[in-house]
Amino acid sequence: MKTLVLALLSLIAFSLPAGAADSSPALSERTLKVVTLNLYHDKDDWPKRRVQIVEELKRLRPDAIALQEVLQDEGLTNQAEWLATQLGYQWHFVSIDPAGQPRRYGNALLTRHPILERGQKLLQPLDDSRSAGFLRIDLDGRPLNLYVTHLHWTDQGGAIRARQIADLMQYIAATSENIPSLVAGDFNSTADSPELAALREGFVDTYGDRHPQADAASSSTLNPKYFVAPKRIDHVFFQRGAFAPLGATILFSQPDAQGVWASDHFGMLVELRLAAFEIKAKPALDQRLRSDRQAAFRHGR
Repeated sequence: MKTLVLALLSLIAFSLPAGAADSSPALSERTLKVVTLNLYHDKDDWPKRRVQIVEELKRLRPDAIALQEVLQDEGLTNQAEWLATQLGYQWHFVSIDPAGQPRRYGNALLTRHPILERGQKLLQPLDDSRSAGFLRIDLDGRPLNLYVTHLHWTDQGGAIRARQIADLMQYIAATSENIPSLVAGDFNSTADSPELAALREGFVDTYGDRHPQADAASSSTLNPKYFVAPKRIDHVFFQRGAFAPLGATILFSQPDAQGVWASDHFGMLVELRLAAFEIKAKPALDQRLRSDRQAAFRHGR
């Protein structure tokens, strides 16, 4: 009798759809941590500033890091590359500056997970030198899209930022493939500004969701050493319905013991949980990814 039961159990397990075992509660409850930080390129003694940045990121060990104002130049290793090397992460740098040019300025994404796909989008108007970066990563068996950007900076430039957001939303529509997505960066505007309206149609401001009563002073991401008026302009937006926000914290809001600030901006850490109803048994691989990318997903290329 025992032999018959074992045989039946083996038959049932064999007949389950491929990947059914991956729909375990542990996977459906997977949380992730994402950090965004404007690096302030190489100003104010980058070699000193980067020490506390690395120490804090090692302590937090986020799944992904979005960086803005990333610089490389003659005598200066790409700042994203340097940080990634220190952390043991992979990195993806995007810039409007031509590849091969010694001095390049742009945005970057870092991750400790396998990269499935990467891309970039130059945002209009091109003379504003703005770009968006894209990574698709394998987050413990399911794909996740990450986007980073840095929008136009002047207070009077709302129309320019709106145009850049329109470009970004078109890029997300063309690349997301219905895979859960996050958008992080320095937007140079508050999360509720008119120019970000198109983004808010499908994405939610994590910090605002977790701290709805926060005022500008307590939630500002502008370092008062460099800026007079407090304002939260650095954000992580999560795709509506695909995540449950768990927390959002301002980072690097104090100088180190030597009085050195990490940047002219504060950073932000958010923690999210992948929404359980989005978790299925490998349809992220079998249905969402096009056939020409399934092999890459399986093998982590």
